[in-house]
Amino acid sequence: QVHLVESGGGSVQAGGNLNLSCVASLTPGYNYRNYCMAWFRQAPGKEREGIALISSETTGSIPDYDNSVKGRFIVSRDNAKSTLYLQMSALKPEDTAVYYCAAGAPRVCGLSQYHYKYWGQGTQATVSS
Repeated sequence: QVHLVESGGGSVQAGGNLNLSCVASLTPGYNYRNYCMAWFRQAPGKEREGIALISSETTGSIPDYDNSVKGRFIVSRDNAKSTLYLQMSALKPEDTAVYYCAAGAPRVCGLSQYHYKYWGQGTQATVSS
């Protein structure tokens, strides 16, 4: 089992920055290094959308981004701390959403929500114009 807790959300003006963190707590026998980790976001009434991922350490820790955030957001992971990060810059009002981190099997790593088994509770990011 993997328990995920996000933090770092808040309210900022357009053009501002937010840095999100997601700490993973794993049942003995589960290794954070083996998981594909991703960030999703969901606005009210909308589907969850995958915005960034970083593959498992065993598959190269390769990042990928949705075009909506490419060039503005940076995803990273600290395997020693079992922590996932999302650095968000040049924020836009359309970035307003609840942001979730997720963990999934490395062989199905991607930006579809169906690749992920474990989810955090979410953290709200609000960007005003």
